[in-house]
Amino acid sequence: MQQQLIPVRTGRVAAALAATLLVLSGSLAGCGTRLPESDFAAPGPTAAAGNPAGDTGVTPGQIKIGIVTSLTSPLGTEVLSGPRYGALAFFQALNAAGGLHGRTVQVVTCDDSGSGLGNQSCVHKLIDQDQVFAFAAGSVLDYAGAPYVSGKAVPDVGSQPLGTEYDRYPHLYGIYGSNAPRDGRSVGWDGTLFLSTEVYRFFKQRLGVRRAAVVAYNQAESLSYAHQIEQGLAAEGYHVLTKTVDLALPAFAAVATAMASDGTQIVFDAMDTRGNTGLCQALDAAGVRLAAKVTNVQNWTRTVGRDYAAAPGCRGVLWATSSSRNYADTGLPAVQQFRSAMDRYYPEREPLLSAWELEGWAGAQWLTDAMDSCGAALTRACVERFMNRAQPYDAHGLLIPADFTPEPRPSGPTRACLNVARWQDAAPAGGPGWVTQVPDMDTNCFDVPQLPYHP
Repeated sequence: MQQQLIPVRTGRVAAALAATLLVLSGSLAGCGTRLPESDFAAPGPTAAAGNPAGDTGVTPGQIKIGIVTSLTSPLGTEVLSGPRYGALAFFQALNAAGGLHGRTVQVVTCDDSGSGLGNQSCVHKLIDQDQVFAFAAGSVLDYAGAPYVSGKAVPDVGSQPLGTEYDRYPHLYGIYGSNAPRDGRSVGWDGTLFLSTEVYRFFKQRLGVRRAAVVAYNQAESLSYAHQIEQGLAAEGYHVLTKTVDLALPAFAAVATAMASDGTQIVFDAMDTRGNTGLCQALDAAGVRLAAKVTNVQNWTRTVGRDYAAAPGCRGVLWATSSSRNYADTGLPAVQQFRSAMDRYYPEREPLLSAWELEGWAGAQWLTDAMDSCGAALTRACVERFMNRAQPYDAHGLLIPADFTPEPRPSGPTRACLNVARWQDAAPAGGPGWVTQVPDMDTNCFDVPQLPYHP
């Protein structure tokens, strides 16, 4: 069975936060259909006087929204499901509060099974048959249906940019924003995207580290992403040790020995969770003591305690970076609203809470605020005017402000901000969890270079 790594890119400002996801692509061979969809039905419509049915998916009492998720991909049901649950919780809370201008939201979900064919099937069904008004908070491995969505001018708001589609097509609005031209022809600026180095700058200044290691699989996409990390680290003046392991039989013990000999202080990787935990076990067994093992927003989950149970030393230096708030910071009103809704509508997910769930909530909030700007006369064109405005958006404080204003090809430093948290087995709030390490992500900013790369 052939295995493939798909790089995950997290947008212009936080491009260096990318991770990789392990895709068992061979298991999808010959699978031209997706699994049956599931619908979340909103309460019955409460029509507001004078609400026009002004666009596809909009009636006087209801708005129909689509969510596509690679729920049953070979990665398992939890890897990509977070944004879906966060968005569903948001729309249920919205309906419970009376909806939007007298309209309730009906969410139609579709599982594309992680395949391009499945994604095209979901997109066509939701647009052609279900006639959704817009998409929200998608998280898919292969967005093969993106050209069709854009061609039909259906807004896709607040989704996770696991590929390059959100830096290519108009009408697609990823959760981290994009300042690329997005003309539908080429990705980014004539096929070039840019990563910034704020992650590496933060750890250099915060921890005083100068010797880093990057670990990748012997697989094209993993090696390509590892090269991006190396490029960013080198630009920040790090000494970099690069190690490659076999995808099927990774020799992590040898990697740990090499890190000990090289004096590695901080580790970045281009691997999946299986690789991360295997590497951490080898580091603990070899007695390697790091200042930090850096992961990303995709692994910012409450399951870390269980996932790294066999590597407590490495778990104790696990850090994560993102462009969104920590779901544990319930002192922030927007985070508390998210947590209260998750407790109400999905209490079984308490031990599975993740940063991606919060970002799914933020994506649904973004679309809702765009629709709210239209008042009773809700249209796709009005939503897109909101999305394309020059004013950056922060989802009521949940996101580092982002926008979709096209800018010239980057040619110099940029101001880039990030949030940072560290896993602690005994967090101040009691029990294990992620503890935010910066006072405010909106002021934890650096003037850093922008480095070109070709996805």
